[in-house]
Amino acid sequence: MAKKLKIYFICGAGLGSSLACQMTAEDVLNQHGLDESMEHEAISSTPGLRTDIIVSAENFKPQFEKFDLDPAIKFVFLHNIVDPNEIETKLLPVIHELENK
Repeated sequence: MAKKLKIYFICGAGLGSSLACQMTAEDVLNQHGLDESMEHEAISSTPGLRTDIIVSAENFKPQFEKFDLDPAIKFVFLHNIVDPNEIETKLLPVIHELENK
């Protein structure tokens, strides 16, 4: 059995929008038979995270660029964090890429 990927959903406070995005992503991944490890967190916690993928809103991209993060972390930036279609088209290819490594 393959190791579960660790996916963090990041927003400003780590409460509202990151949780909403995580819940939508859980539905999308379940529809595709994927069972990954998912958490949500505040952007201020990002430098200490050990994760495979970070999912966040596009407006946070400049803040991530200020952090010295592991270059192996894959980023998925969303225009609409609760749009299942956008999550499917942007997150699933990254998951499949990492699973096939």
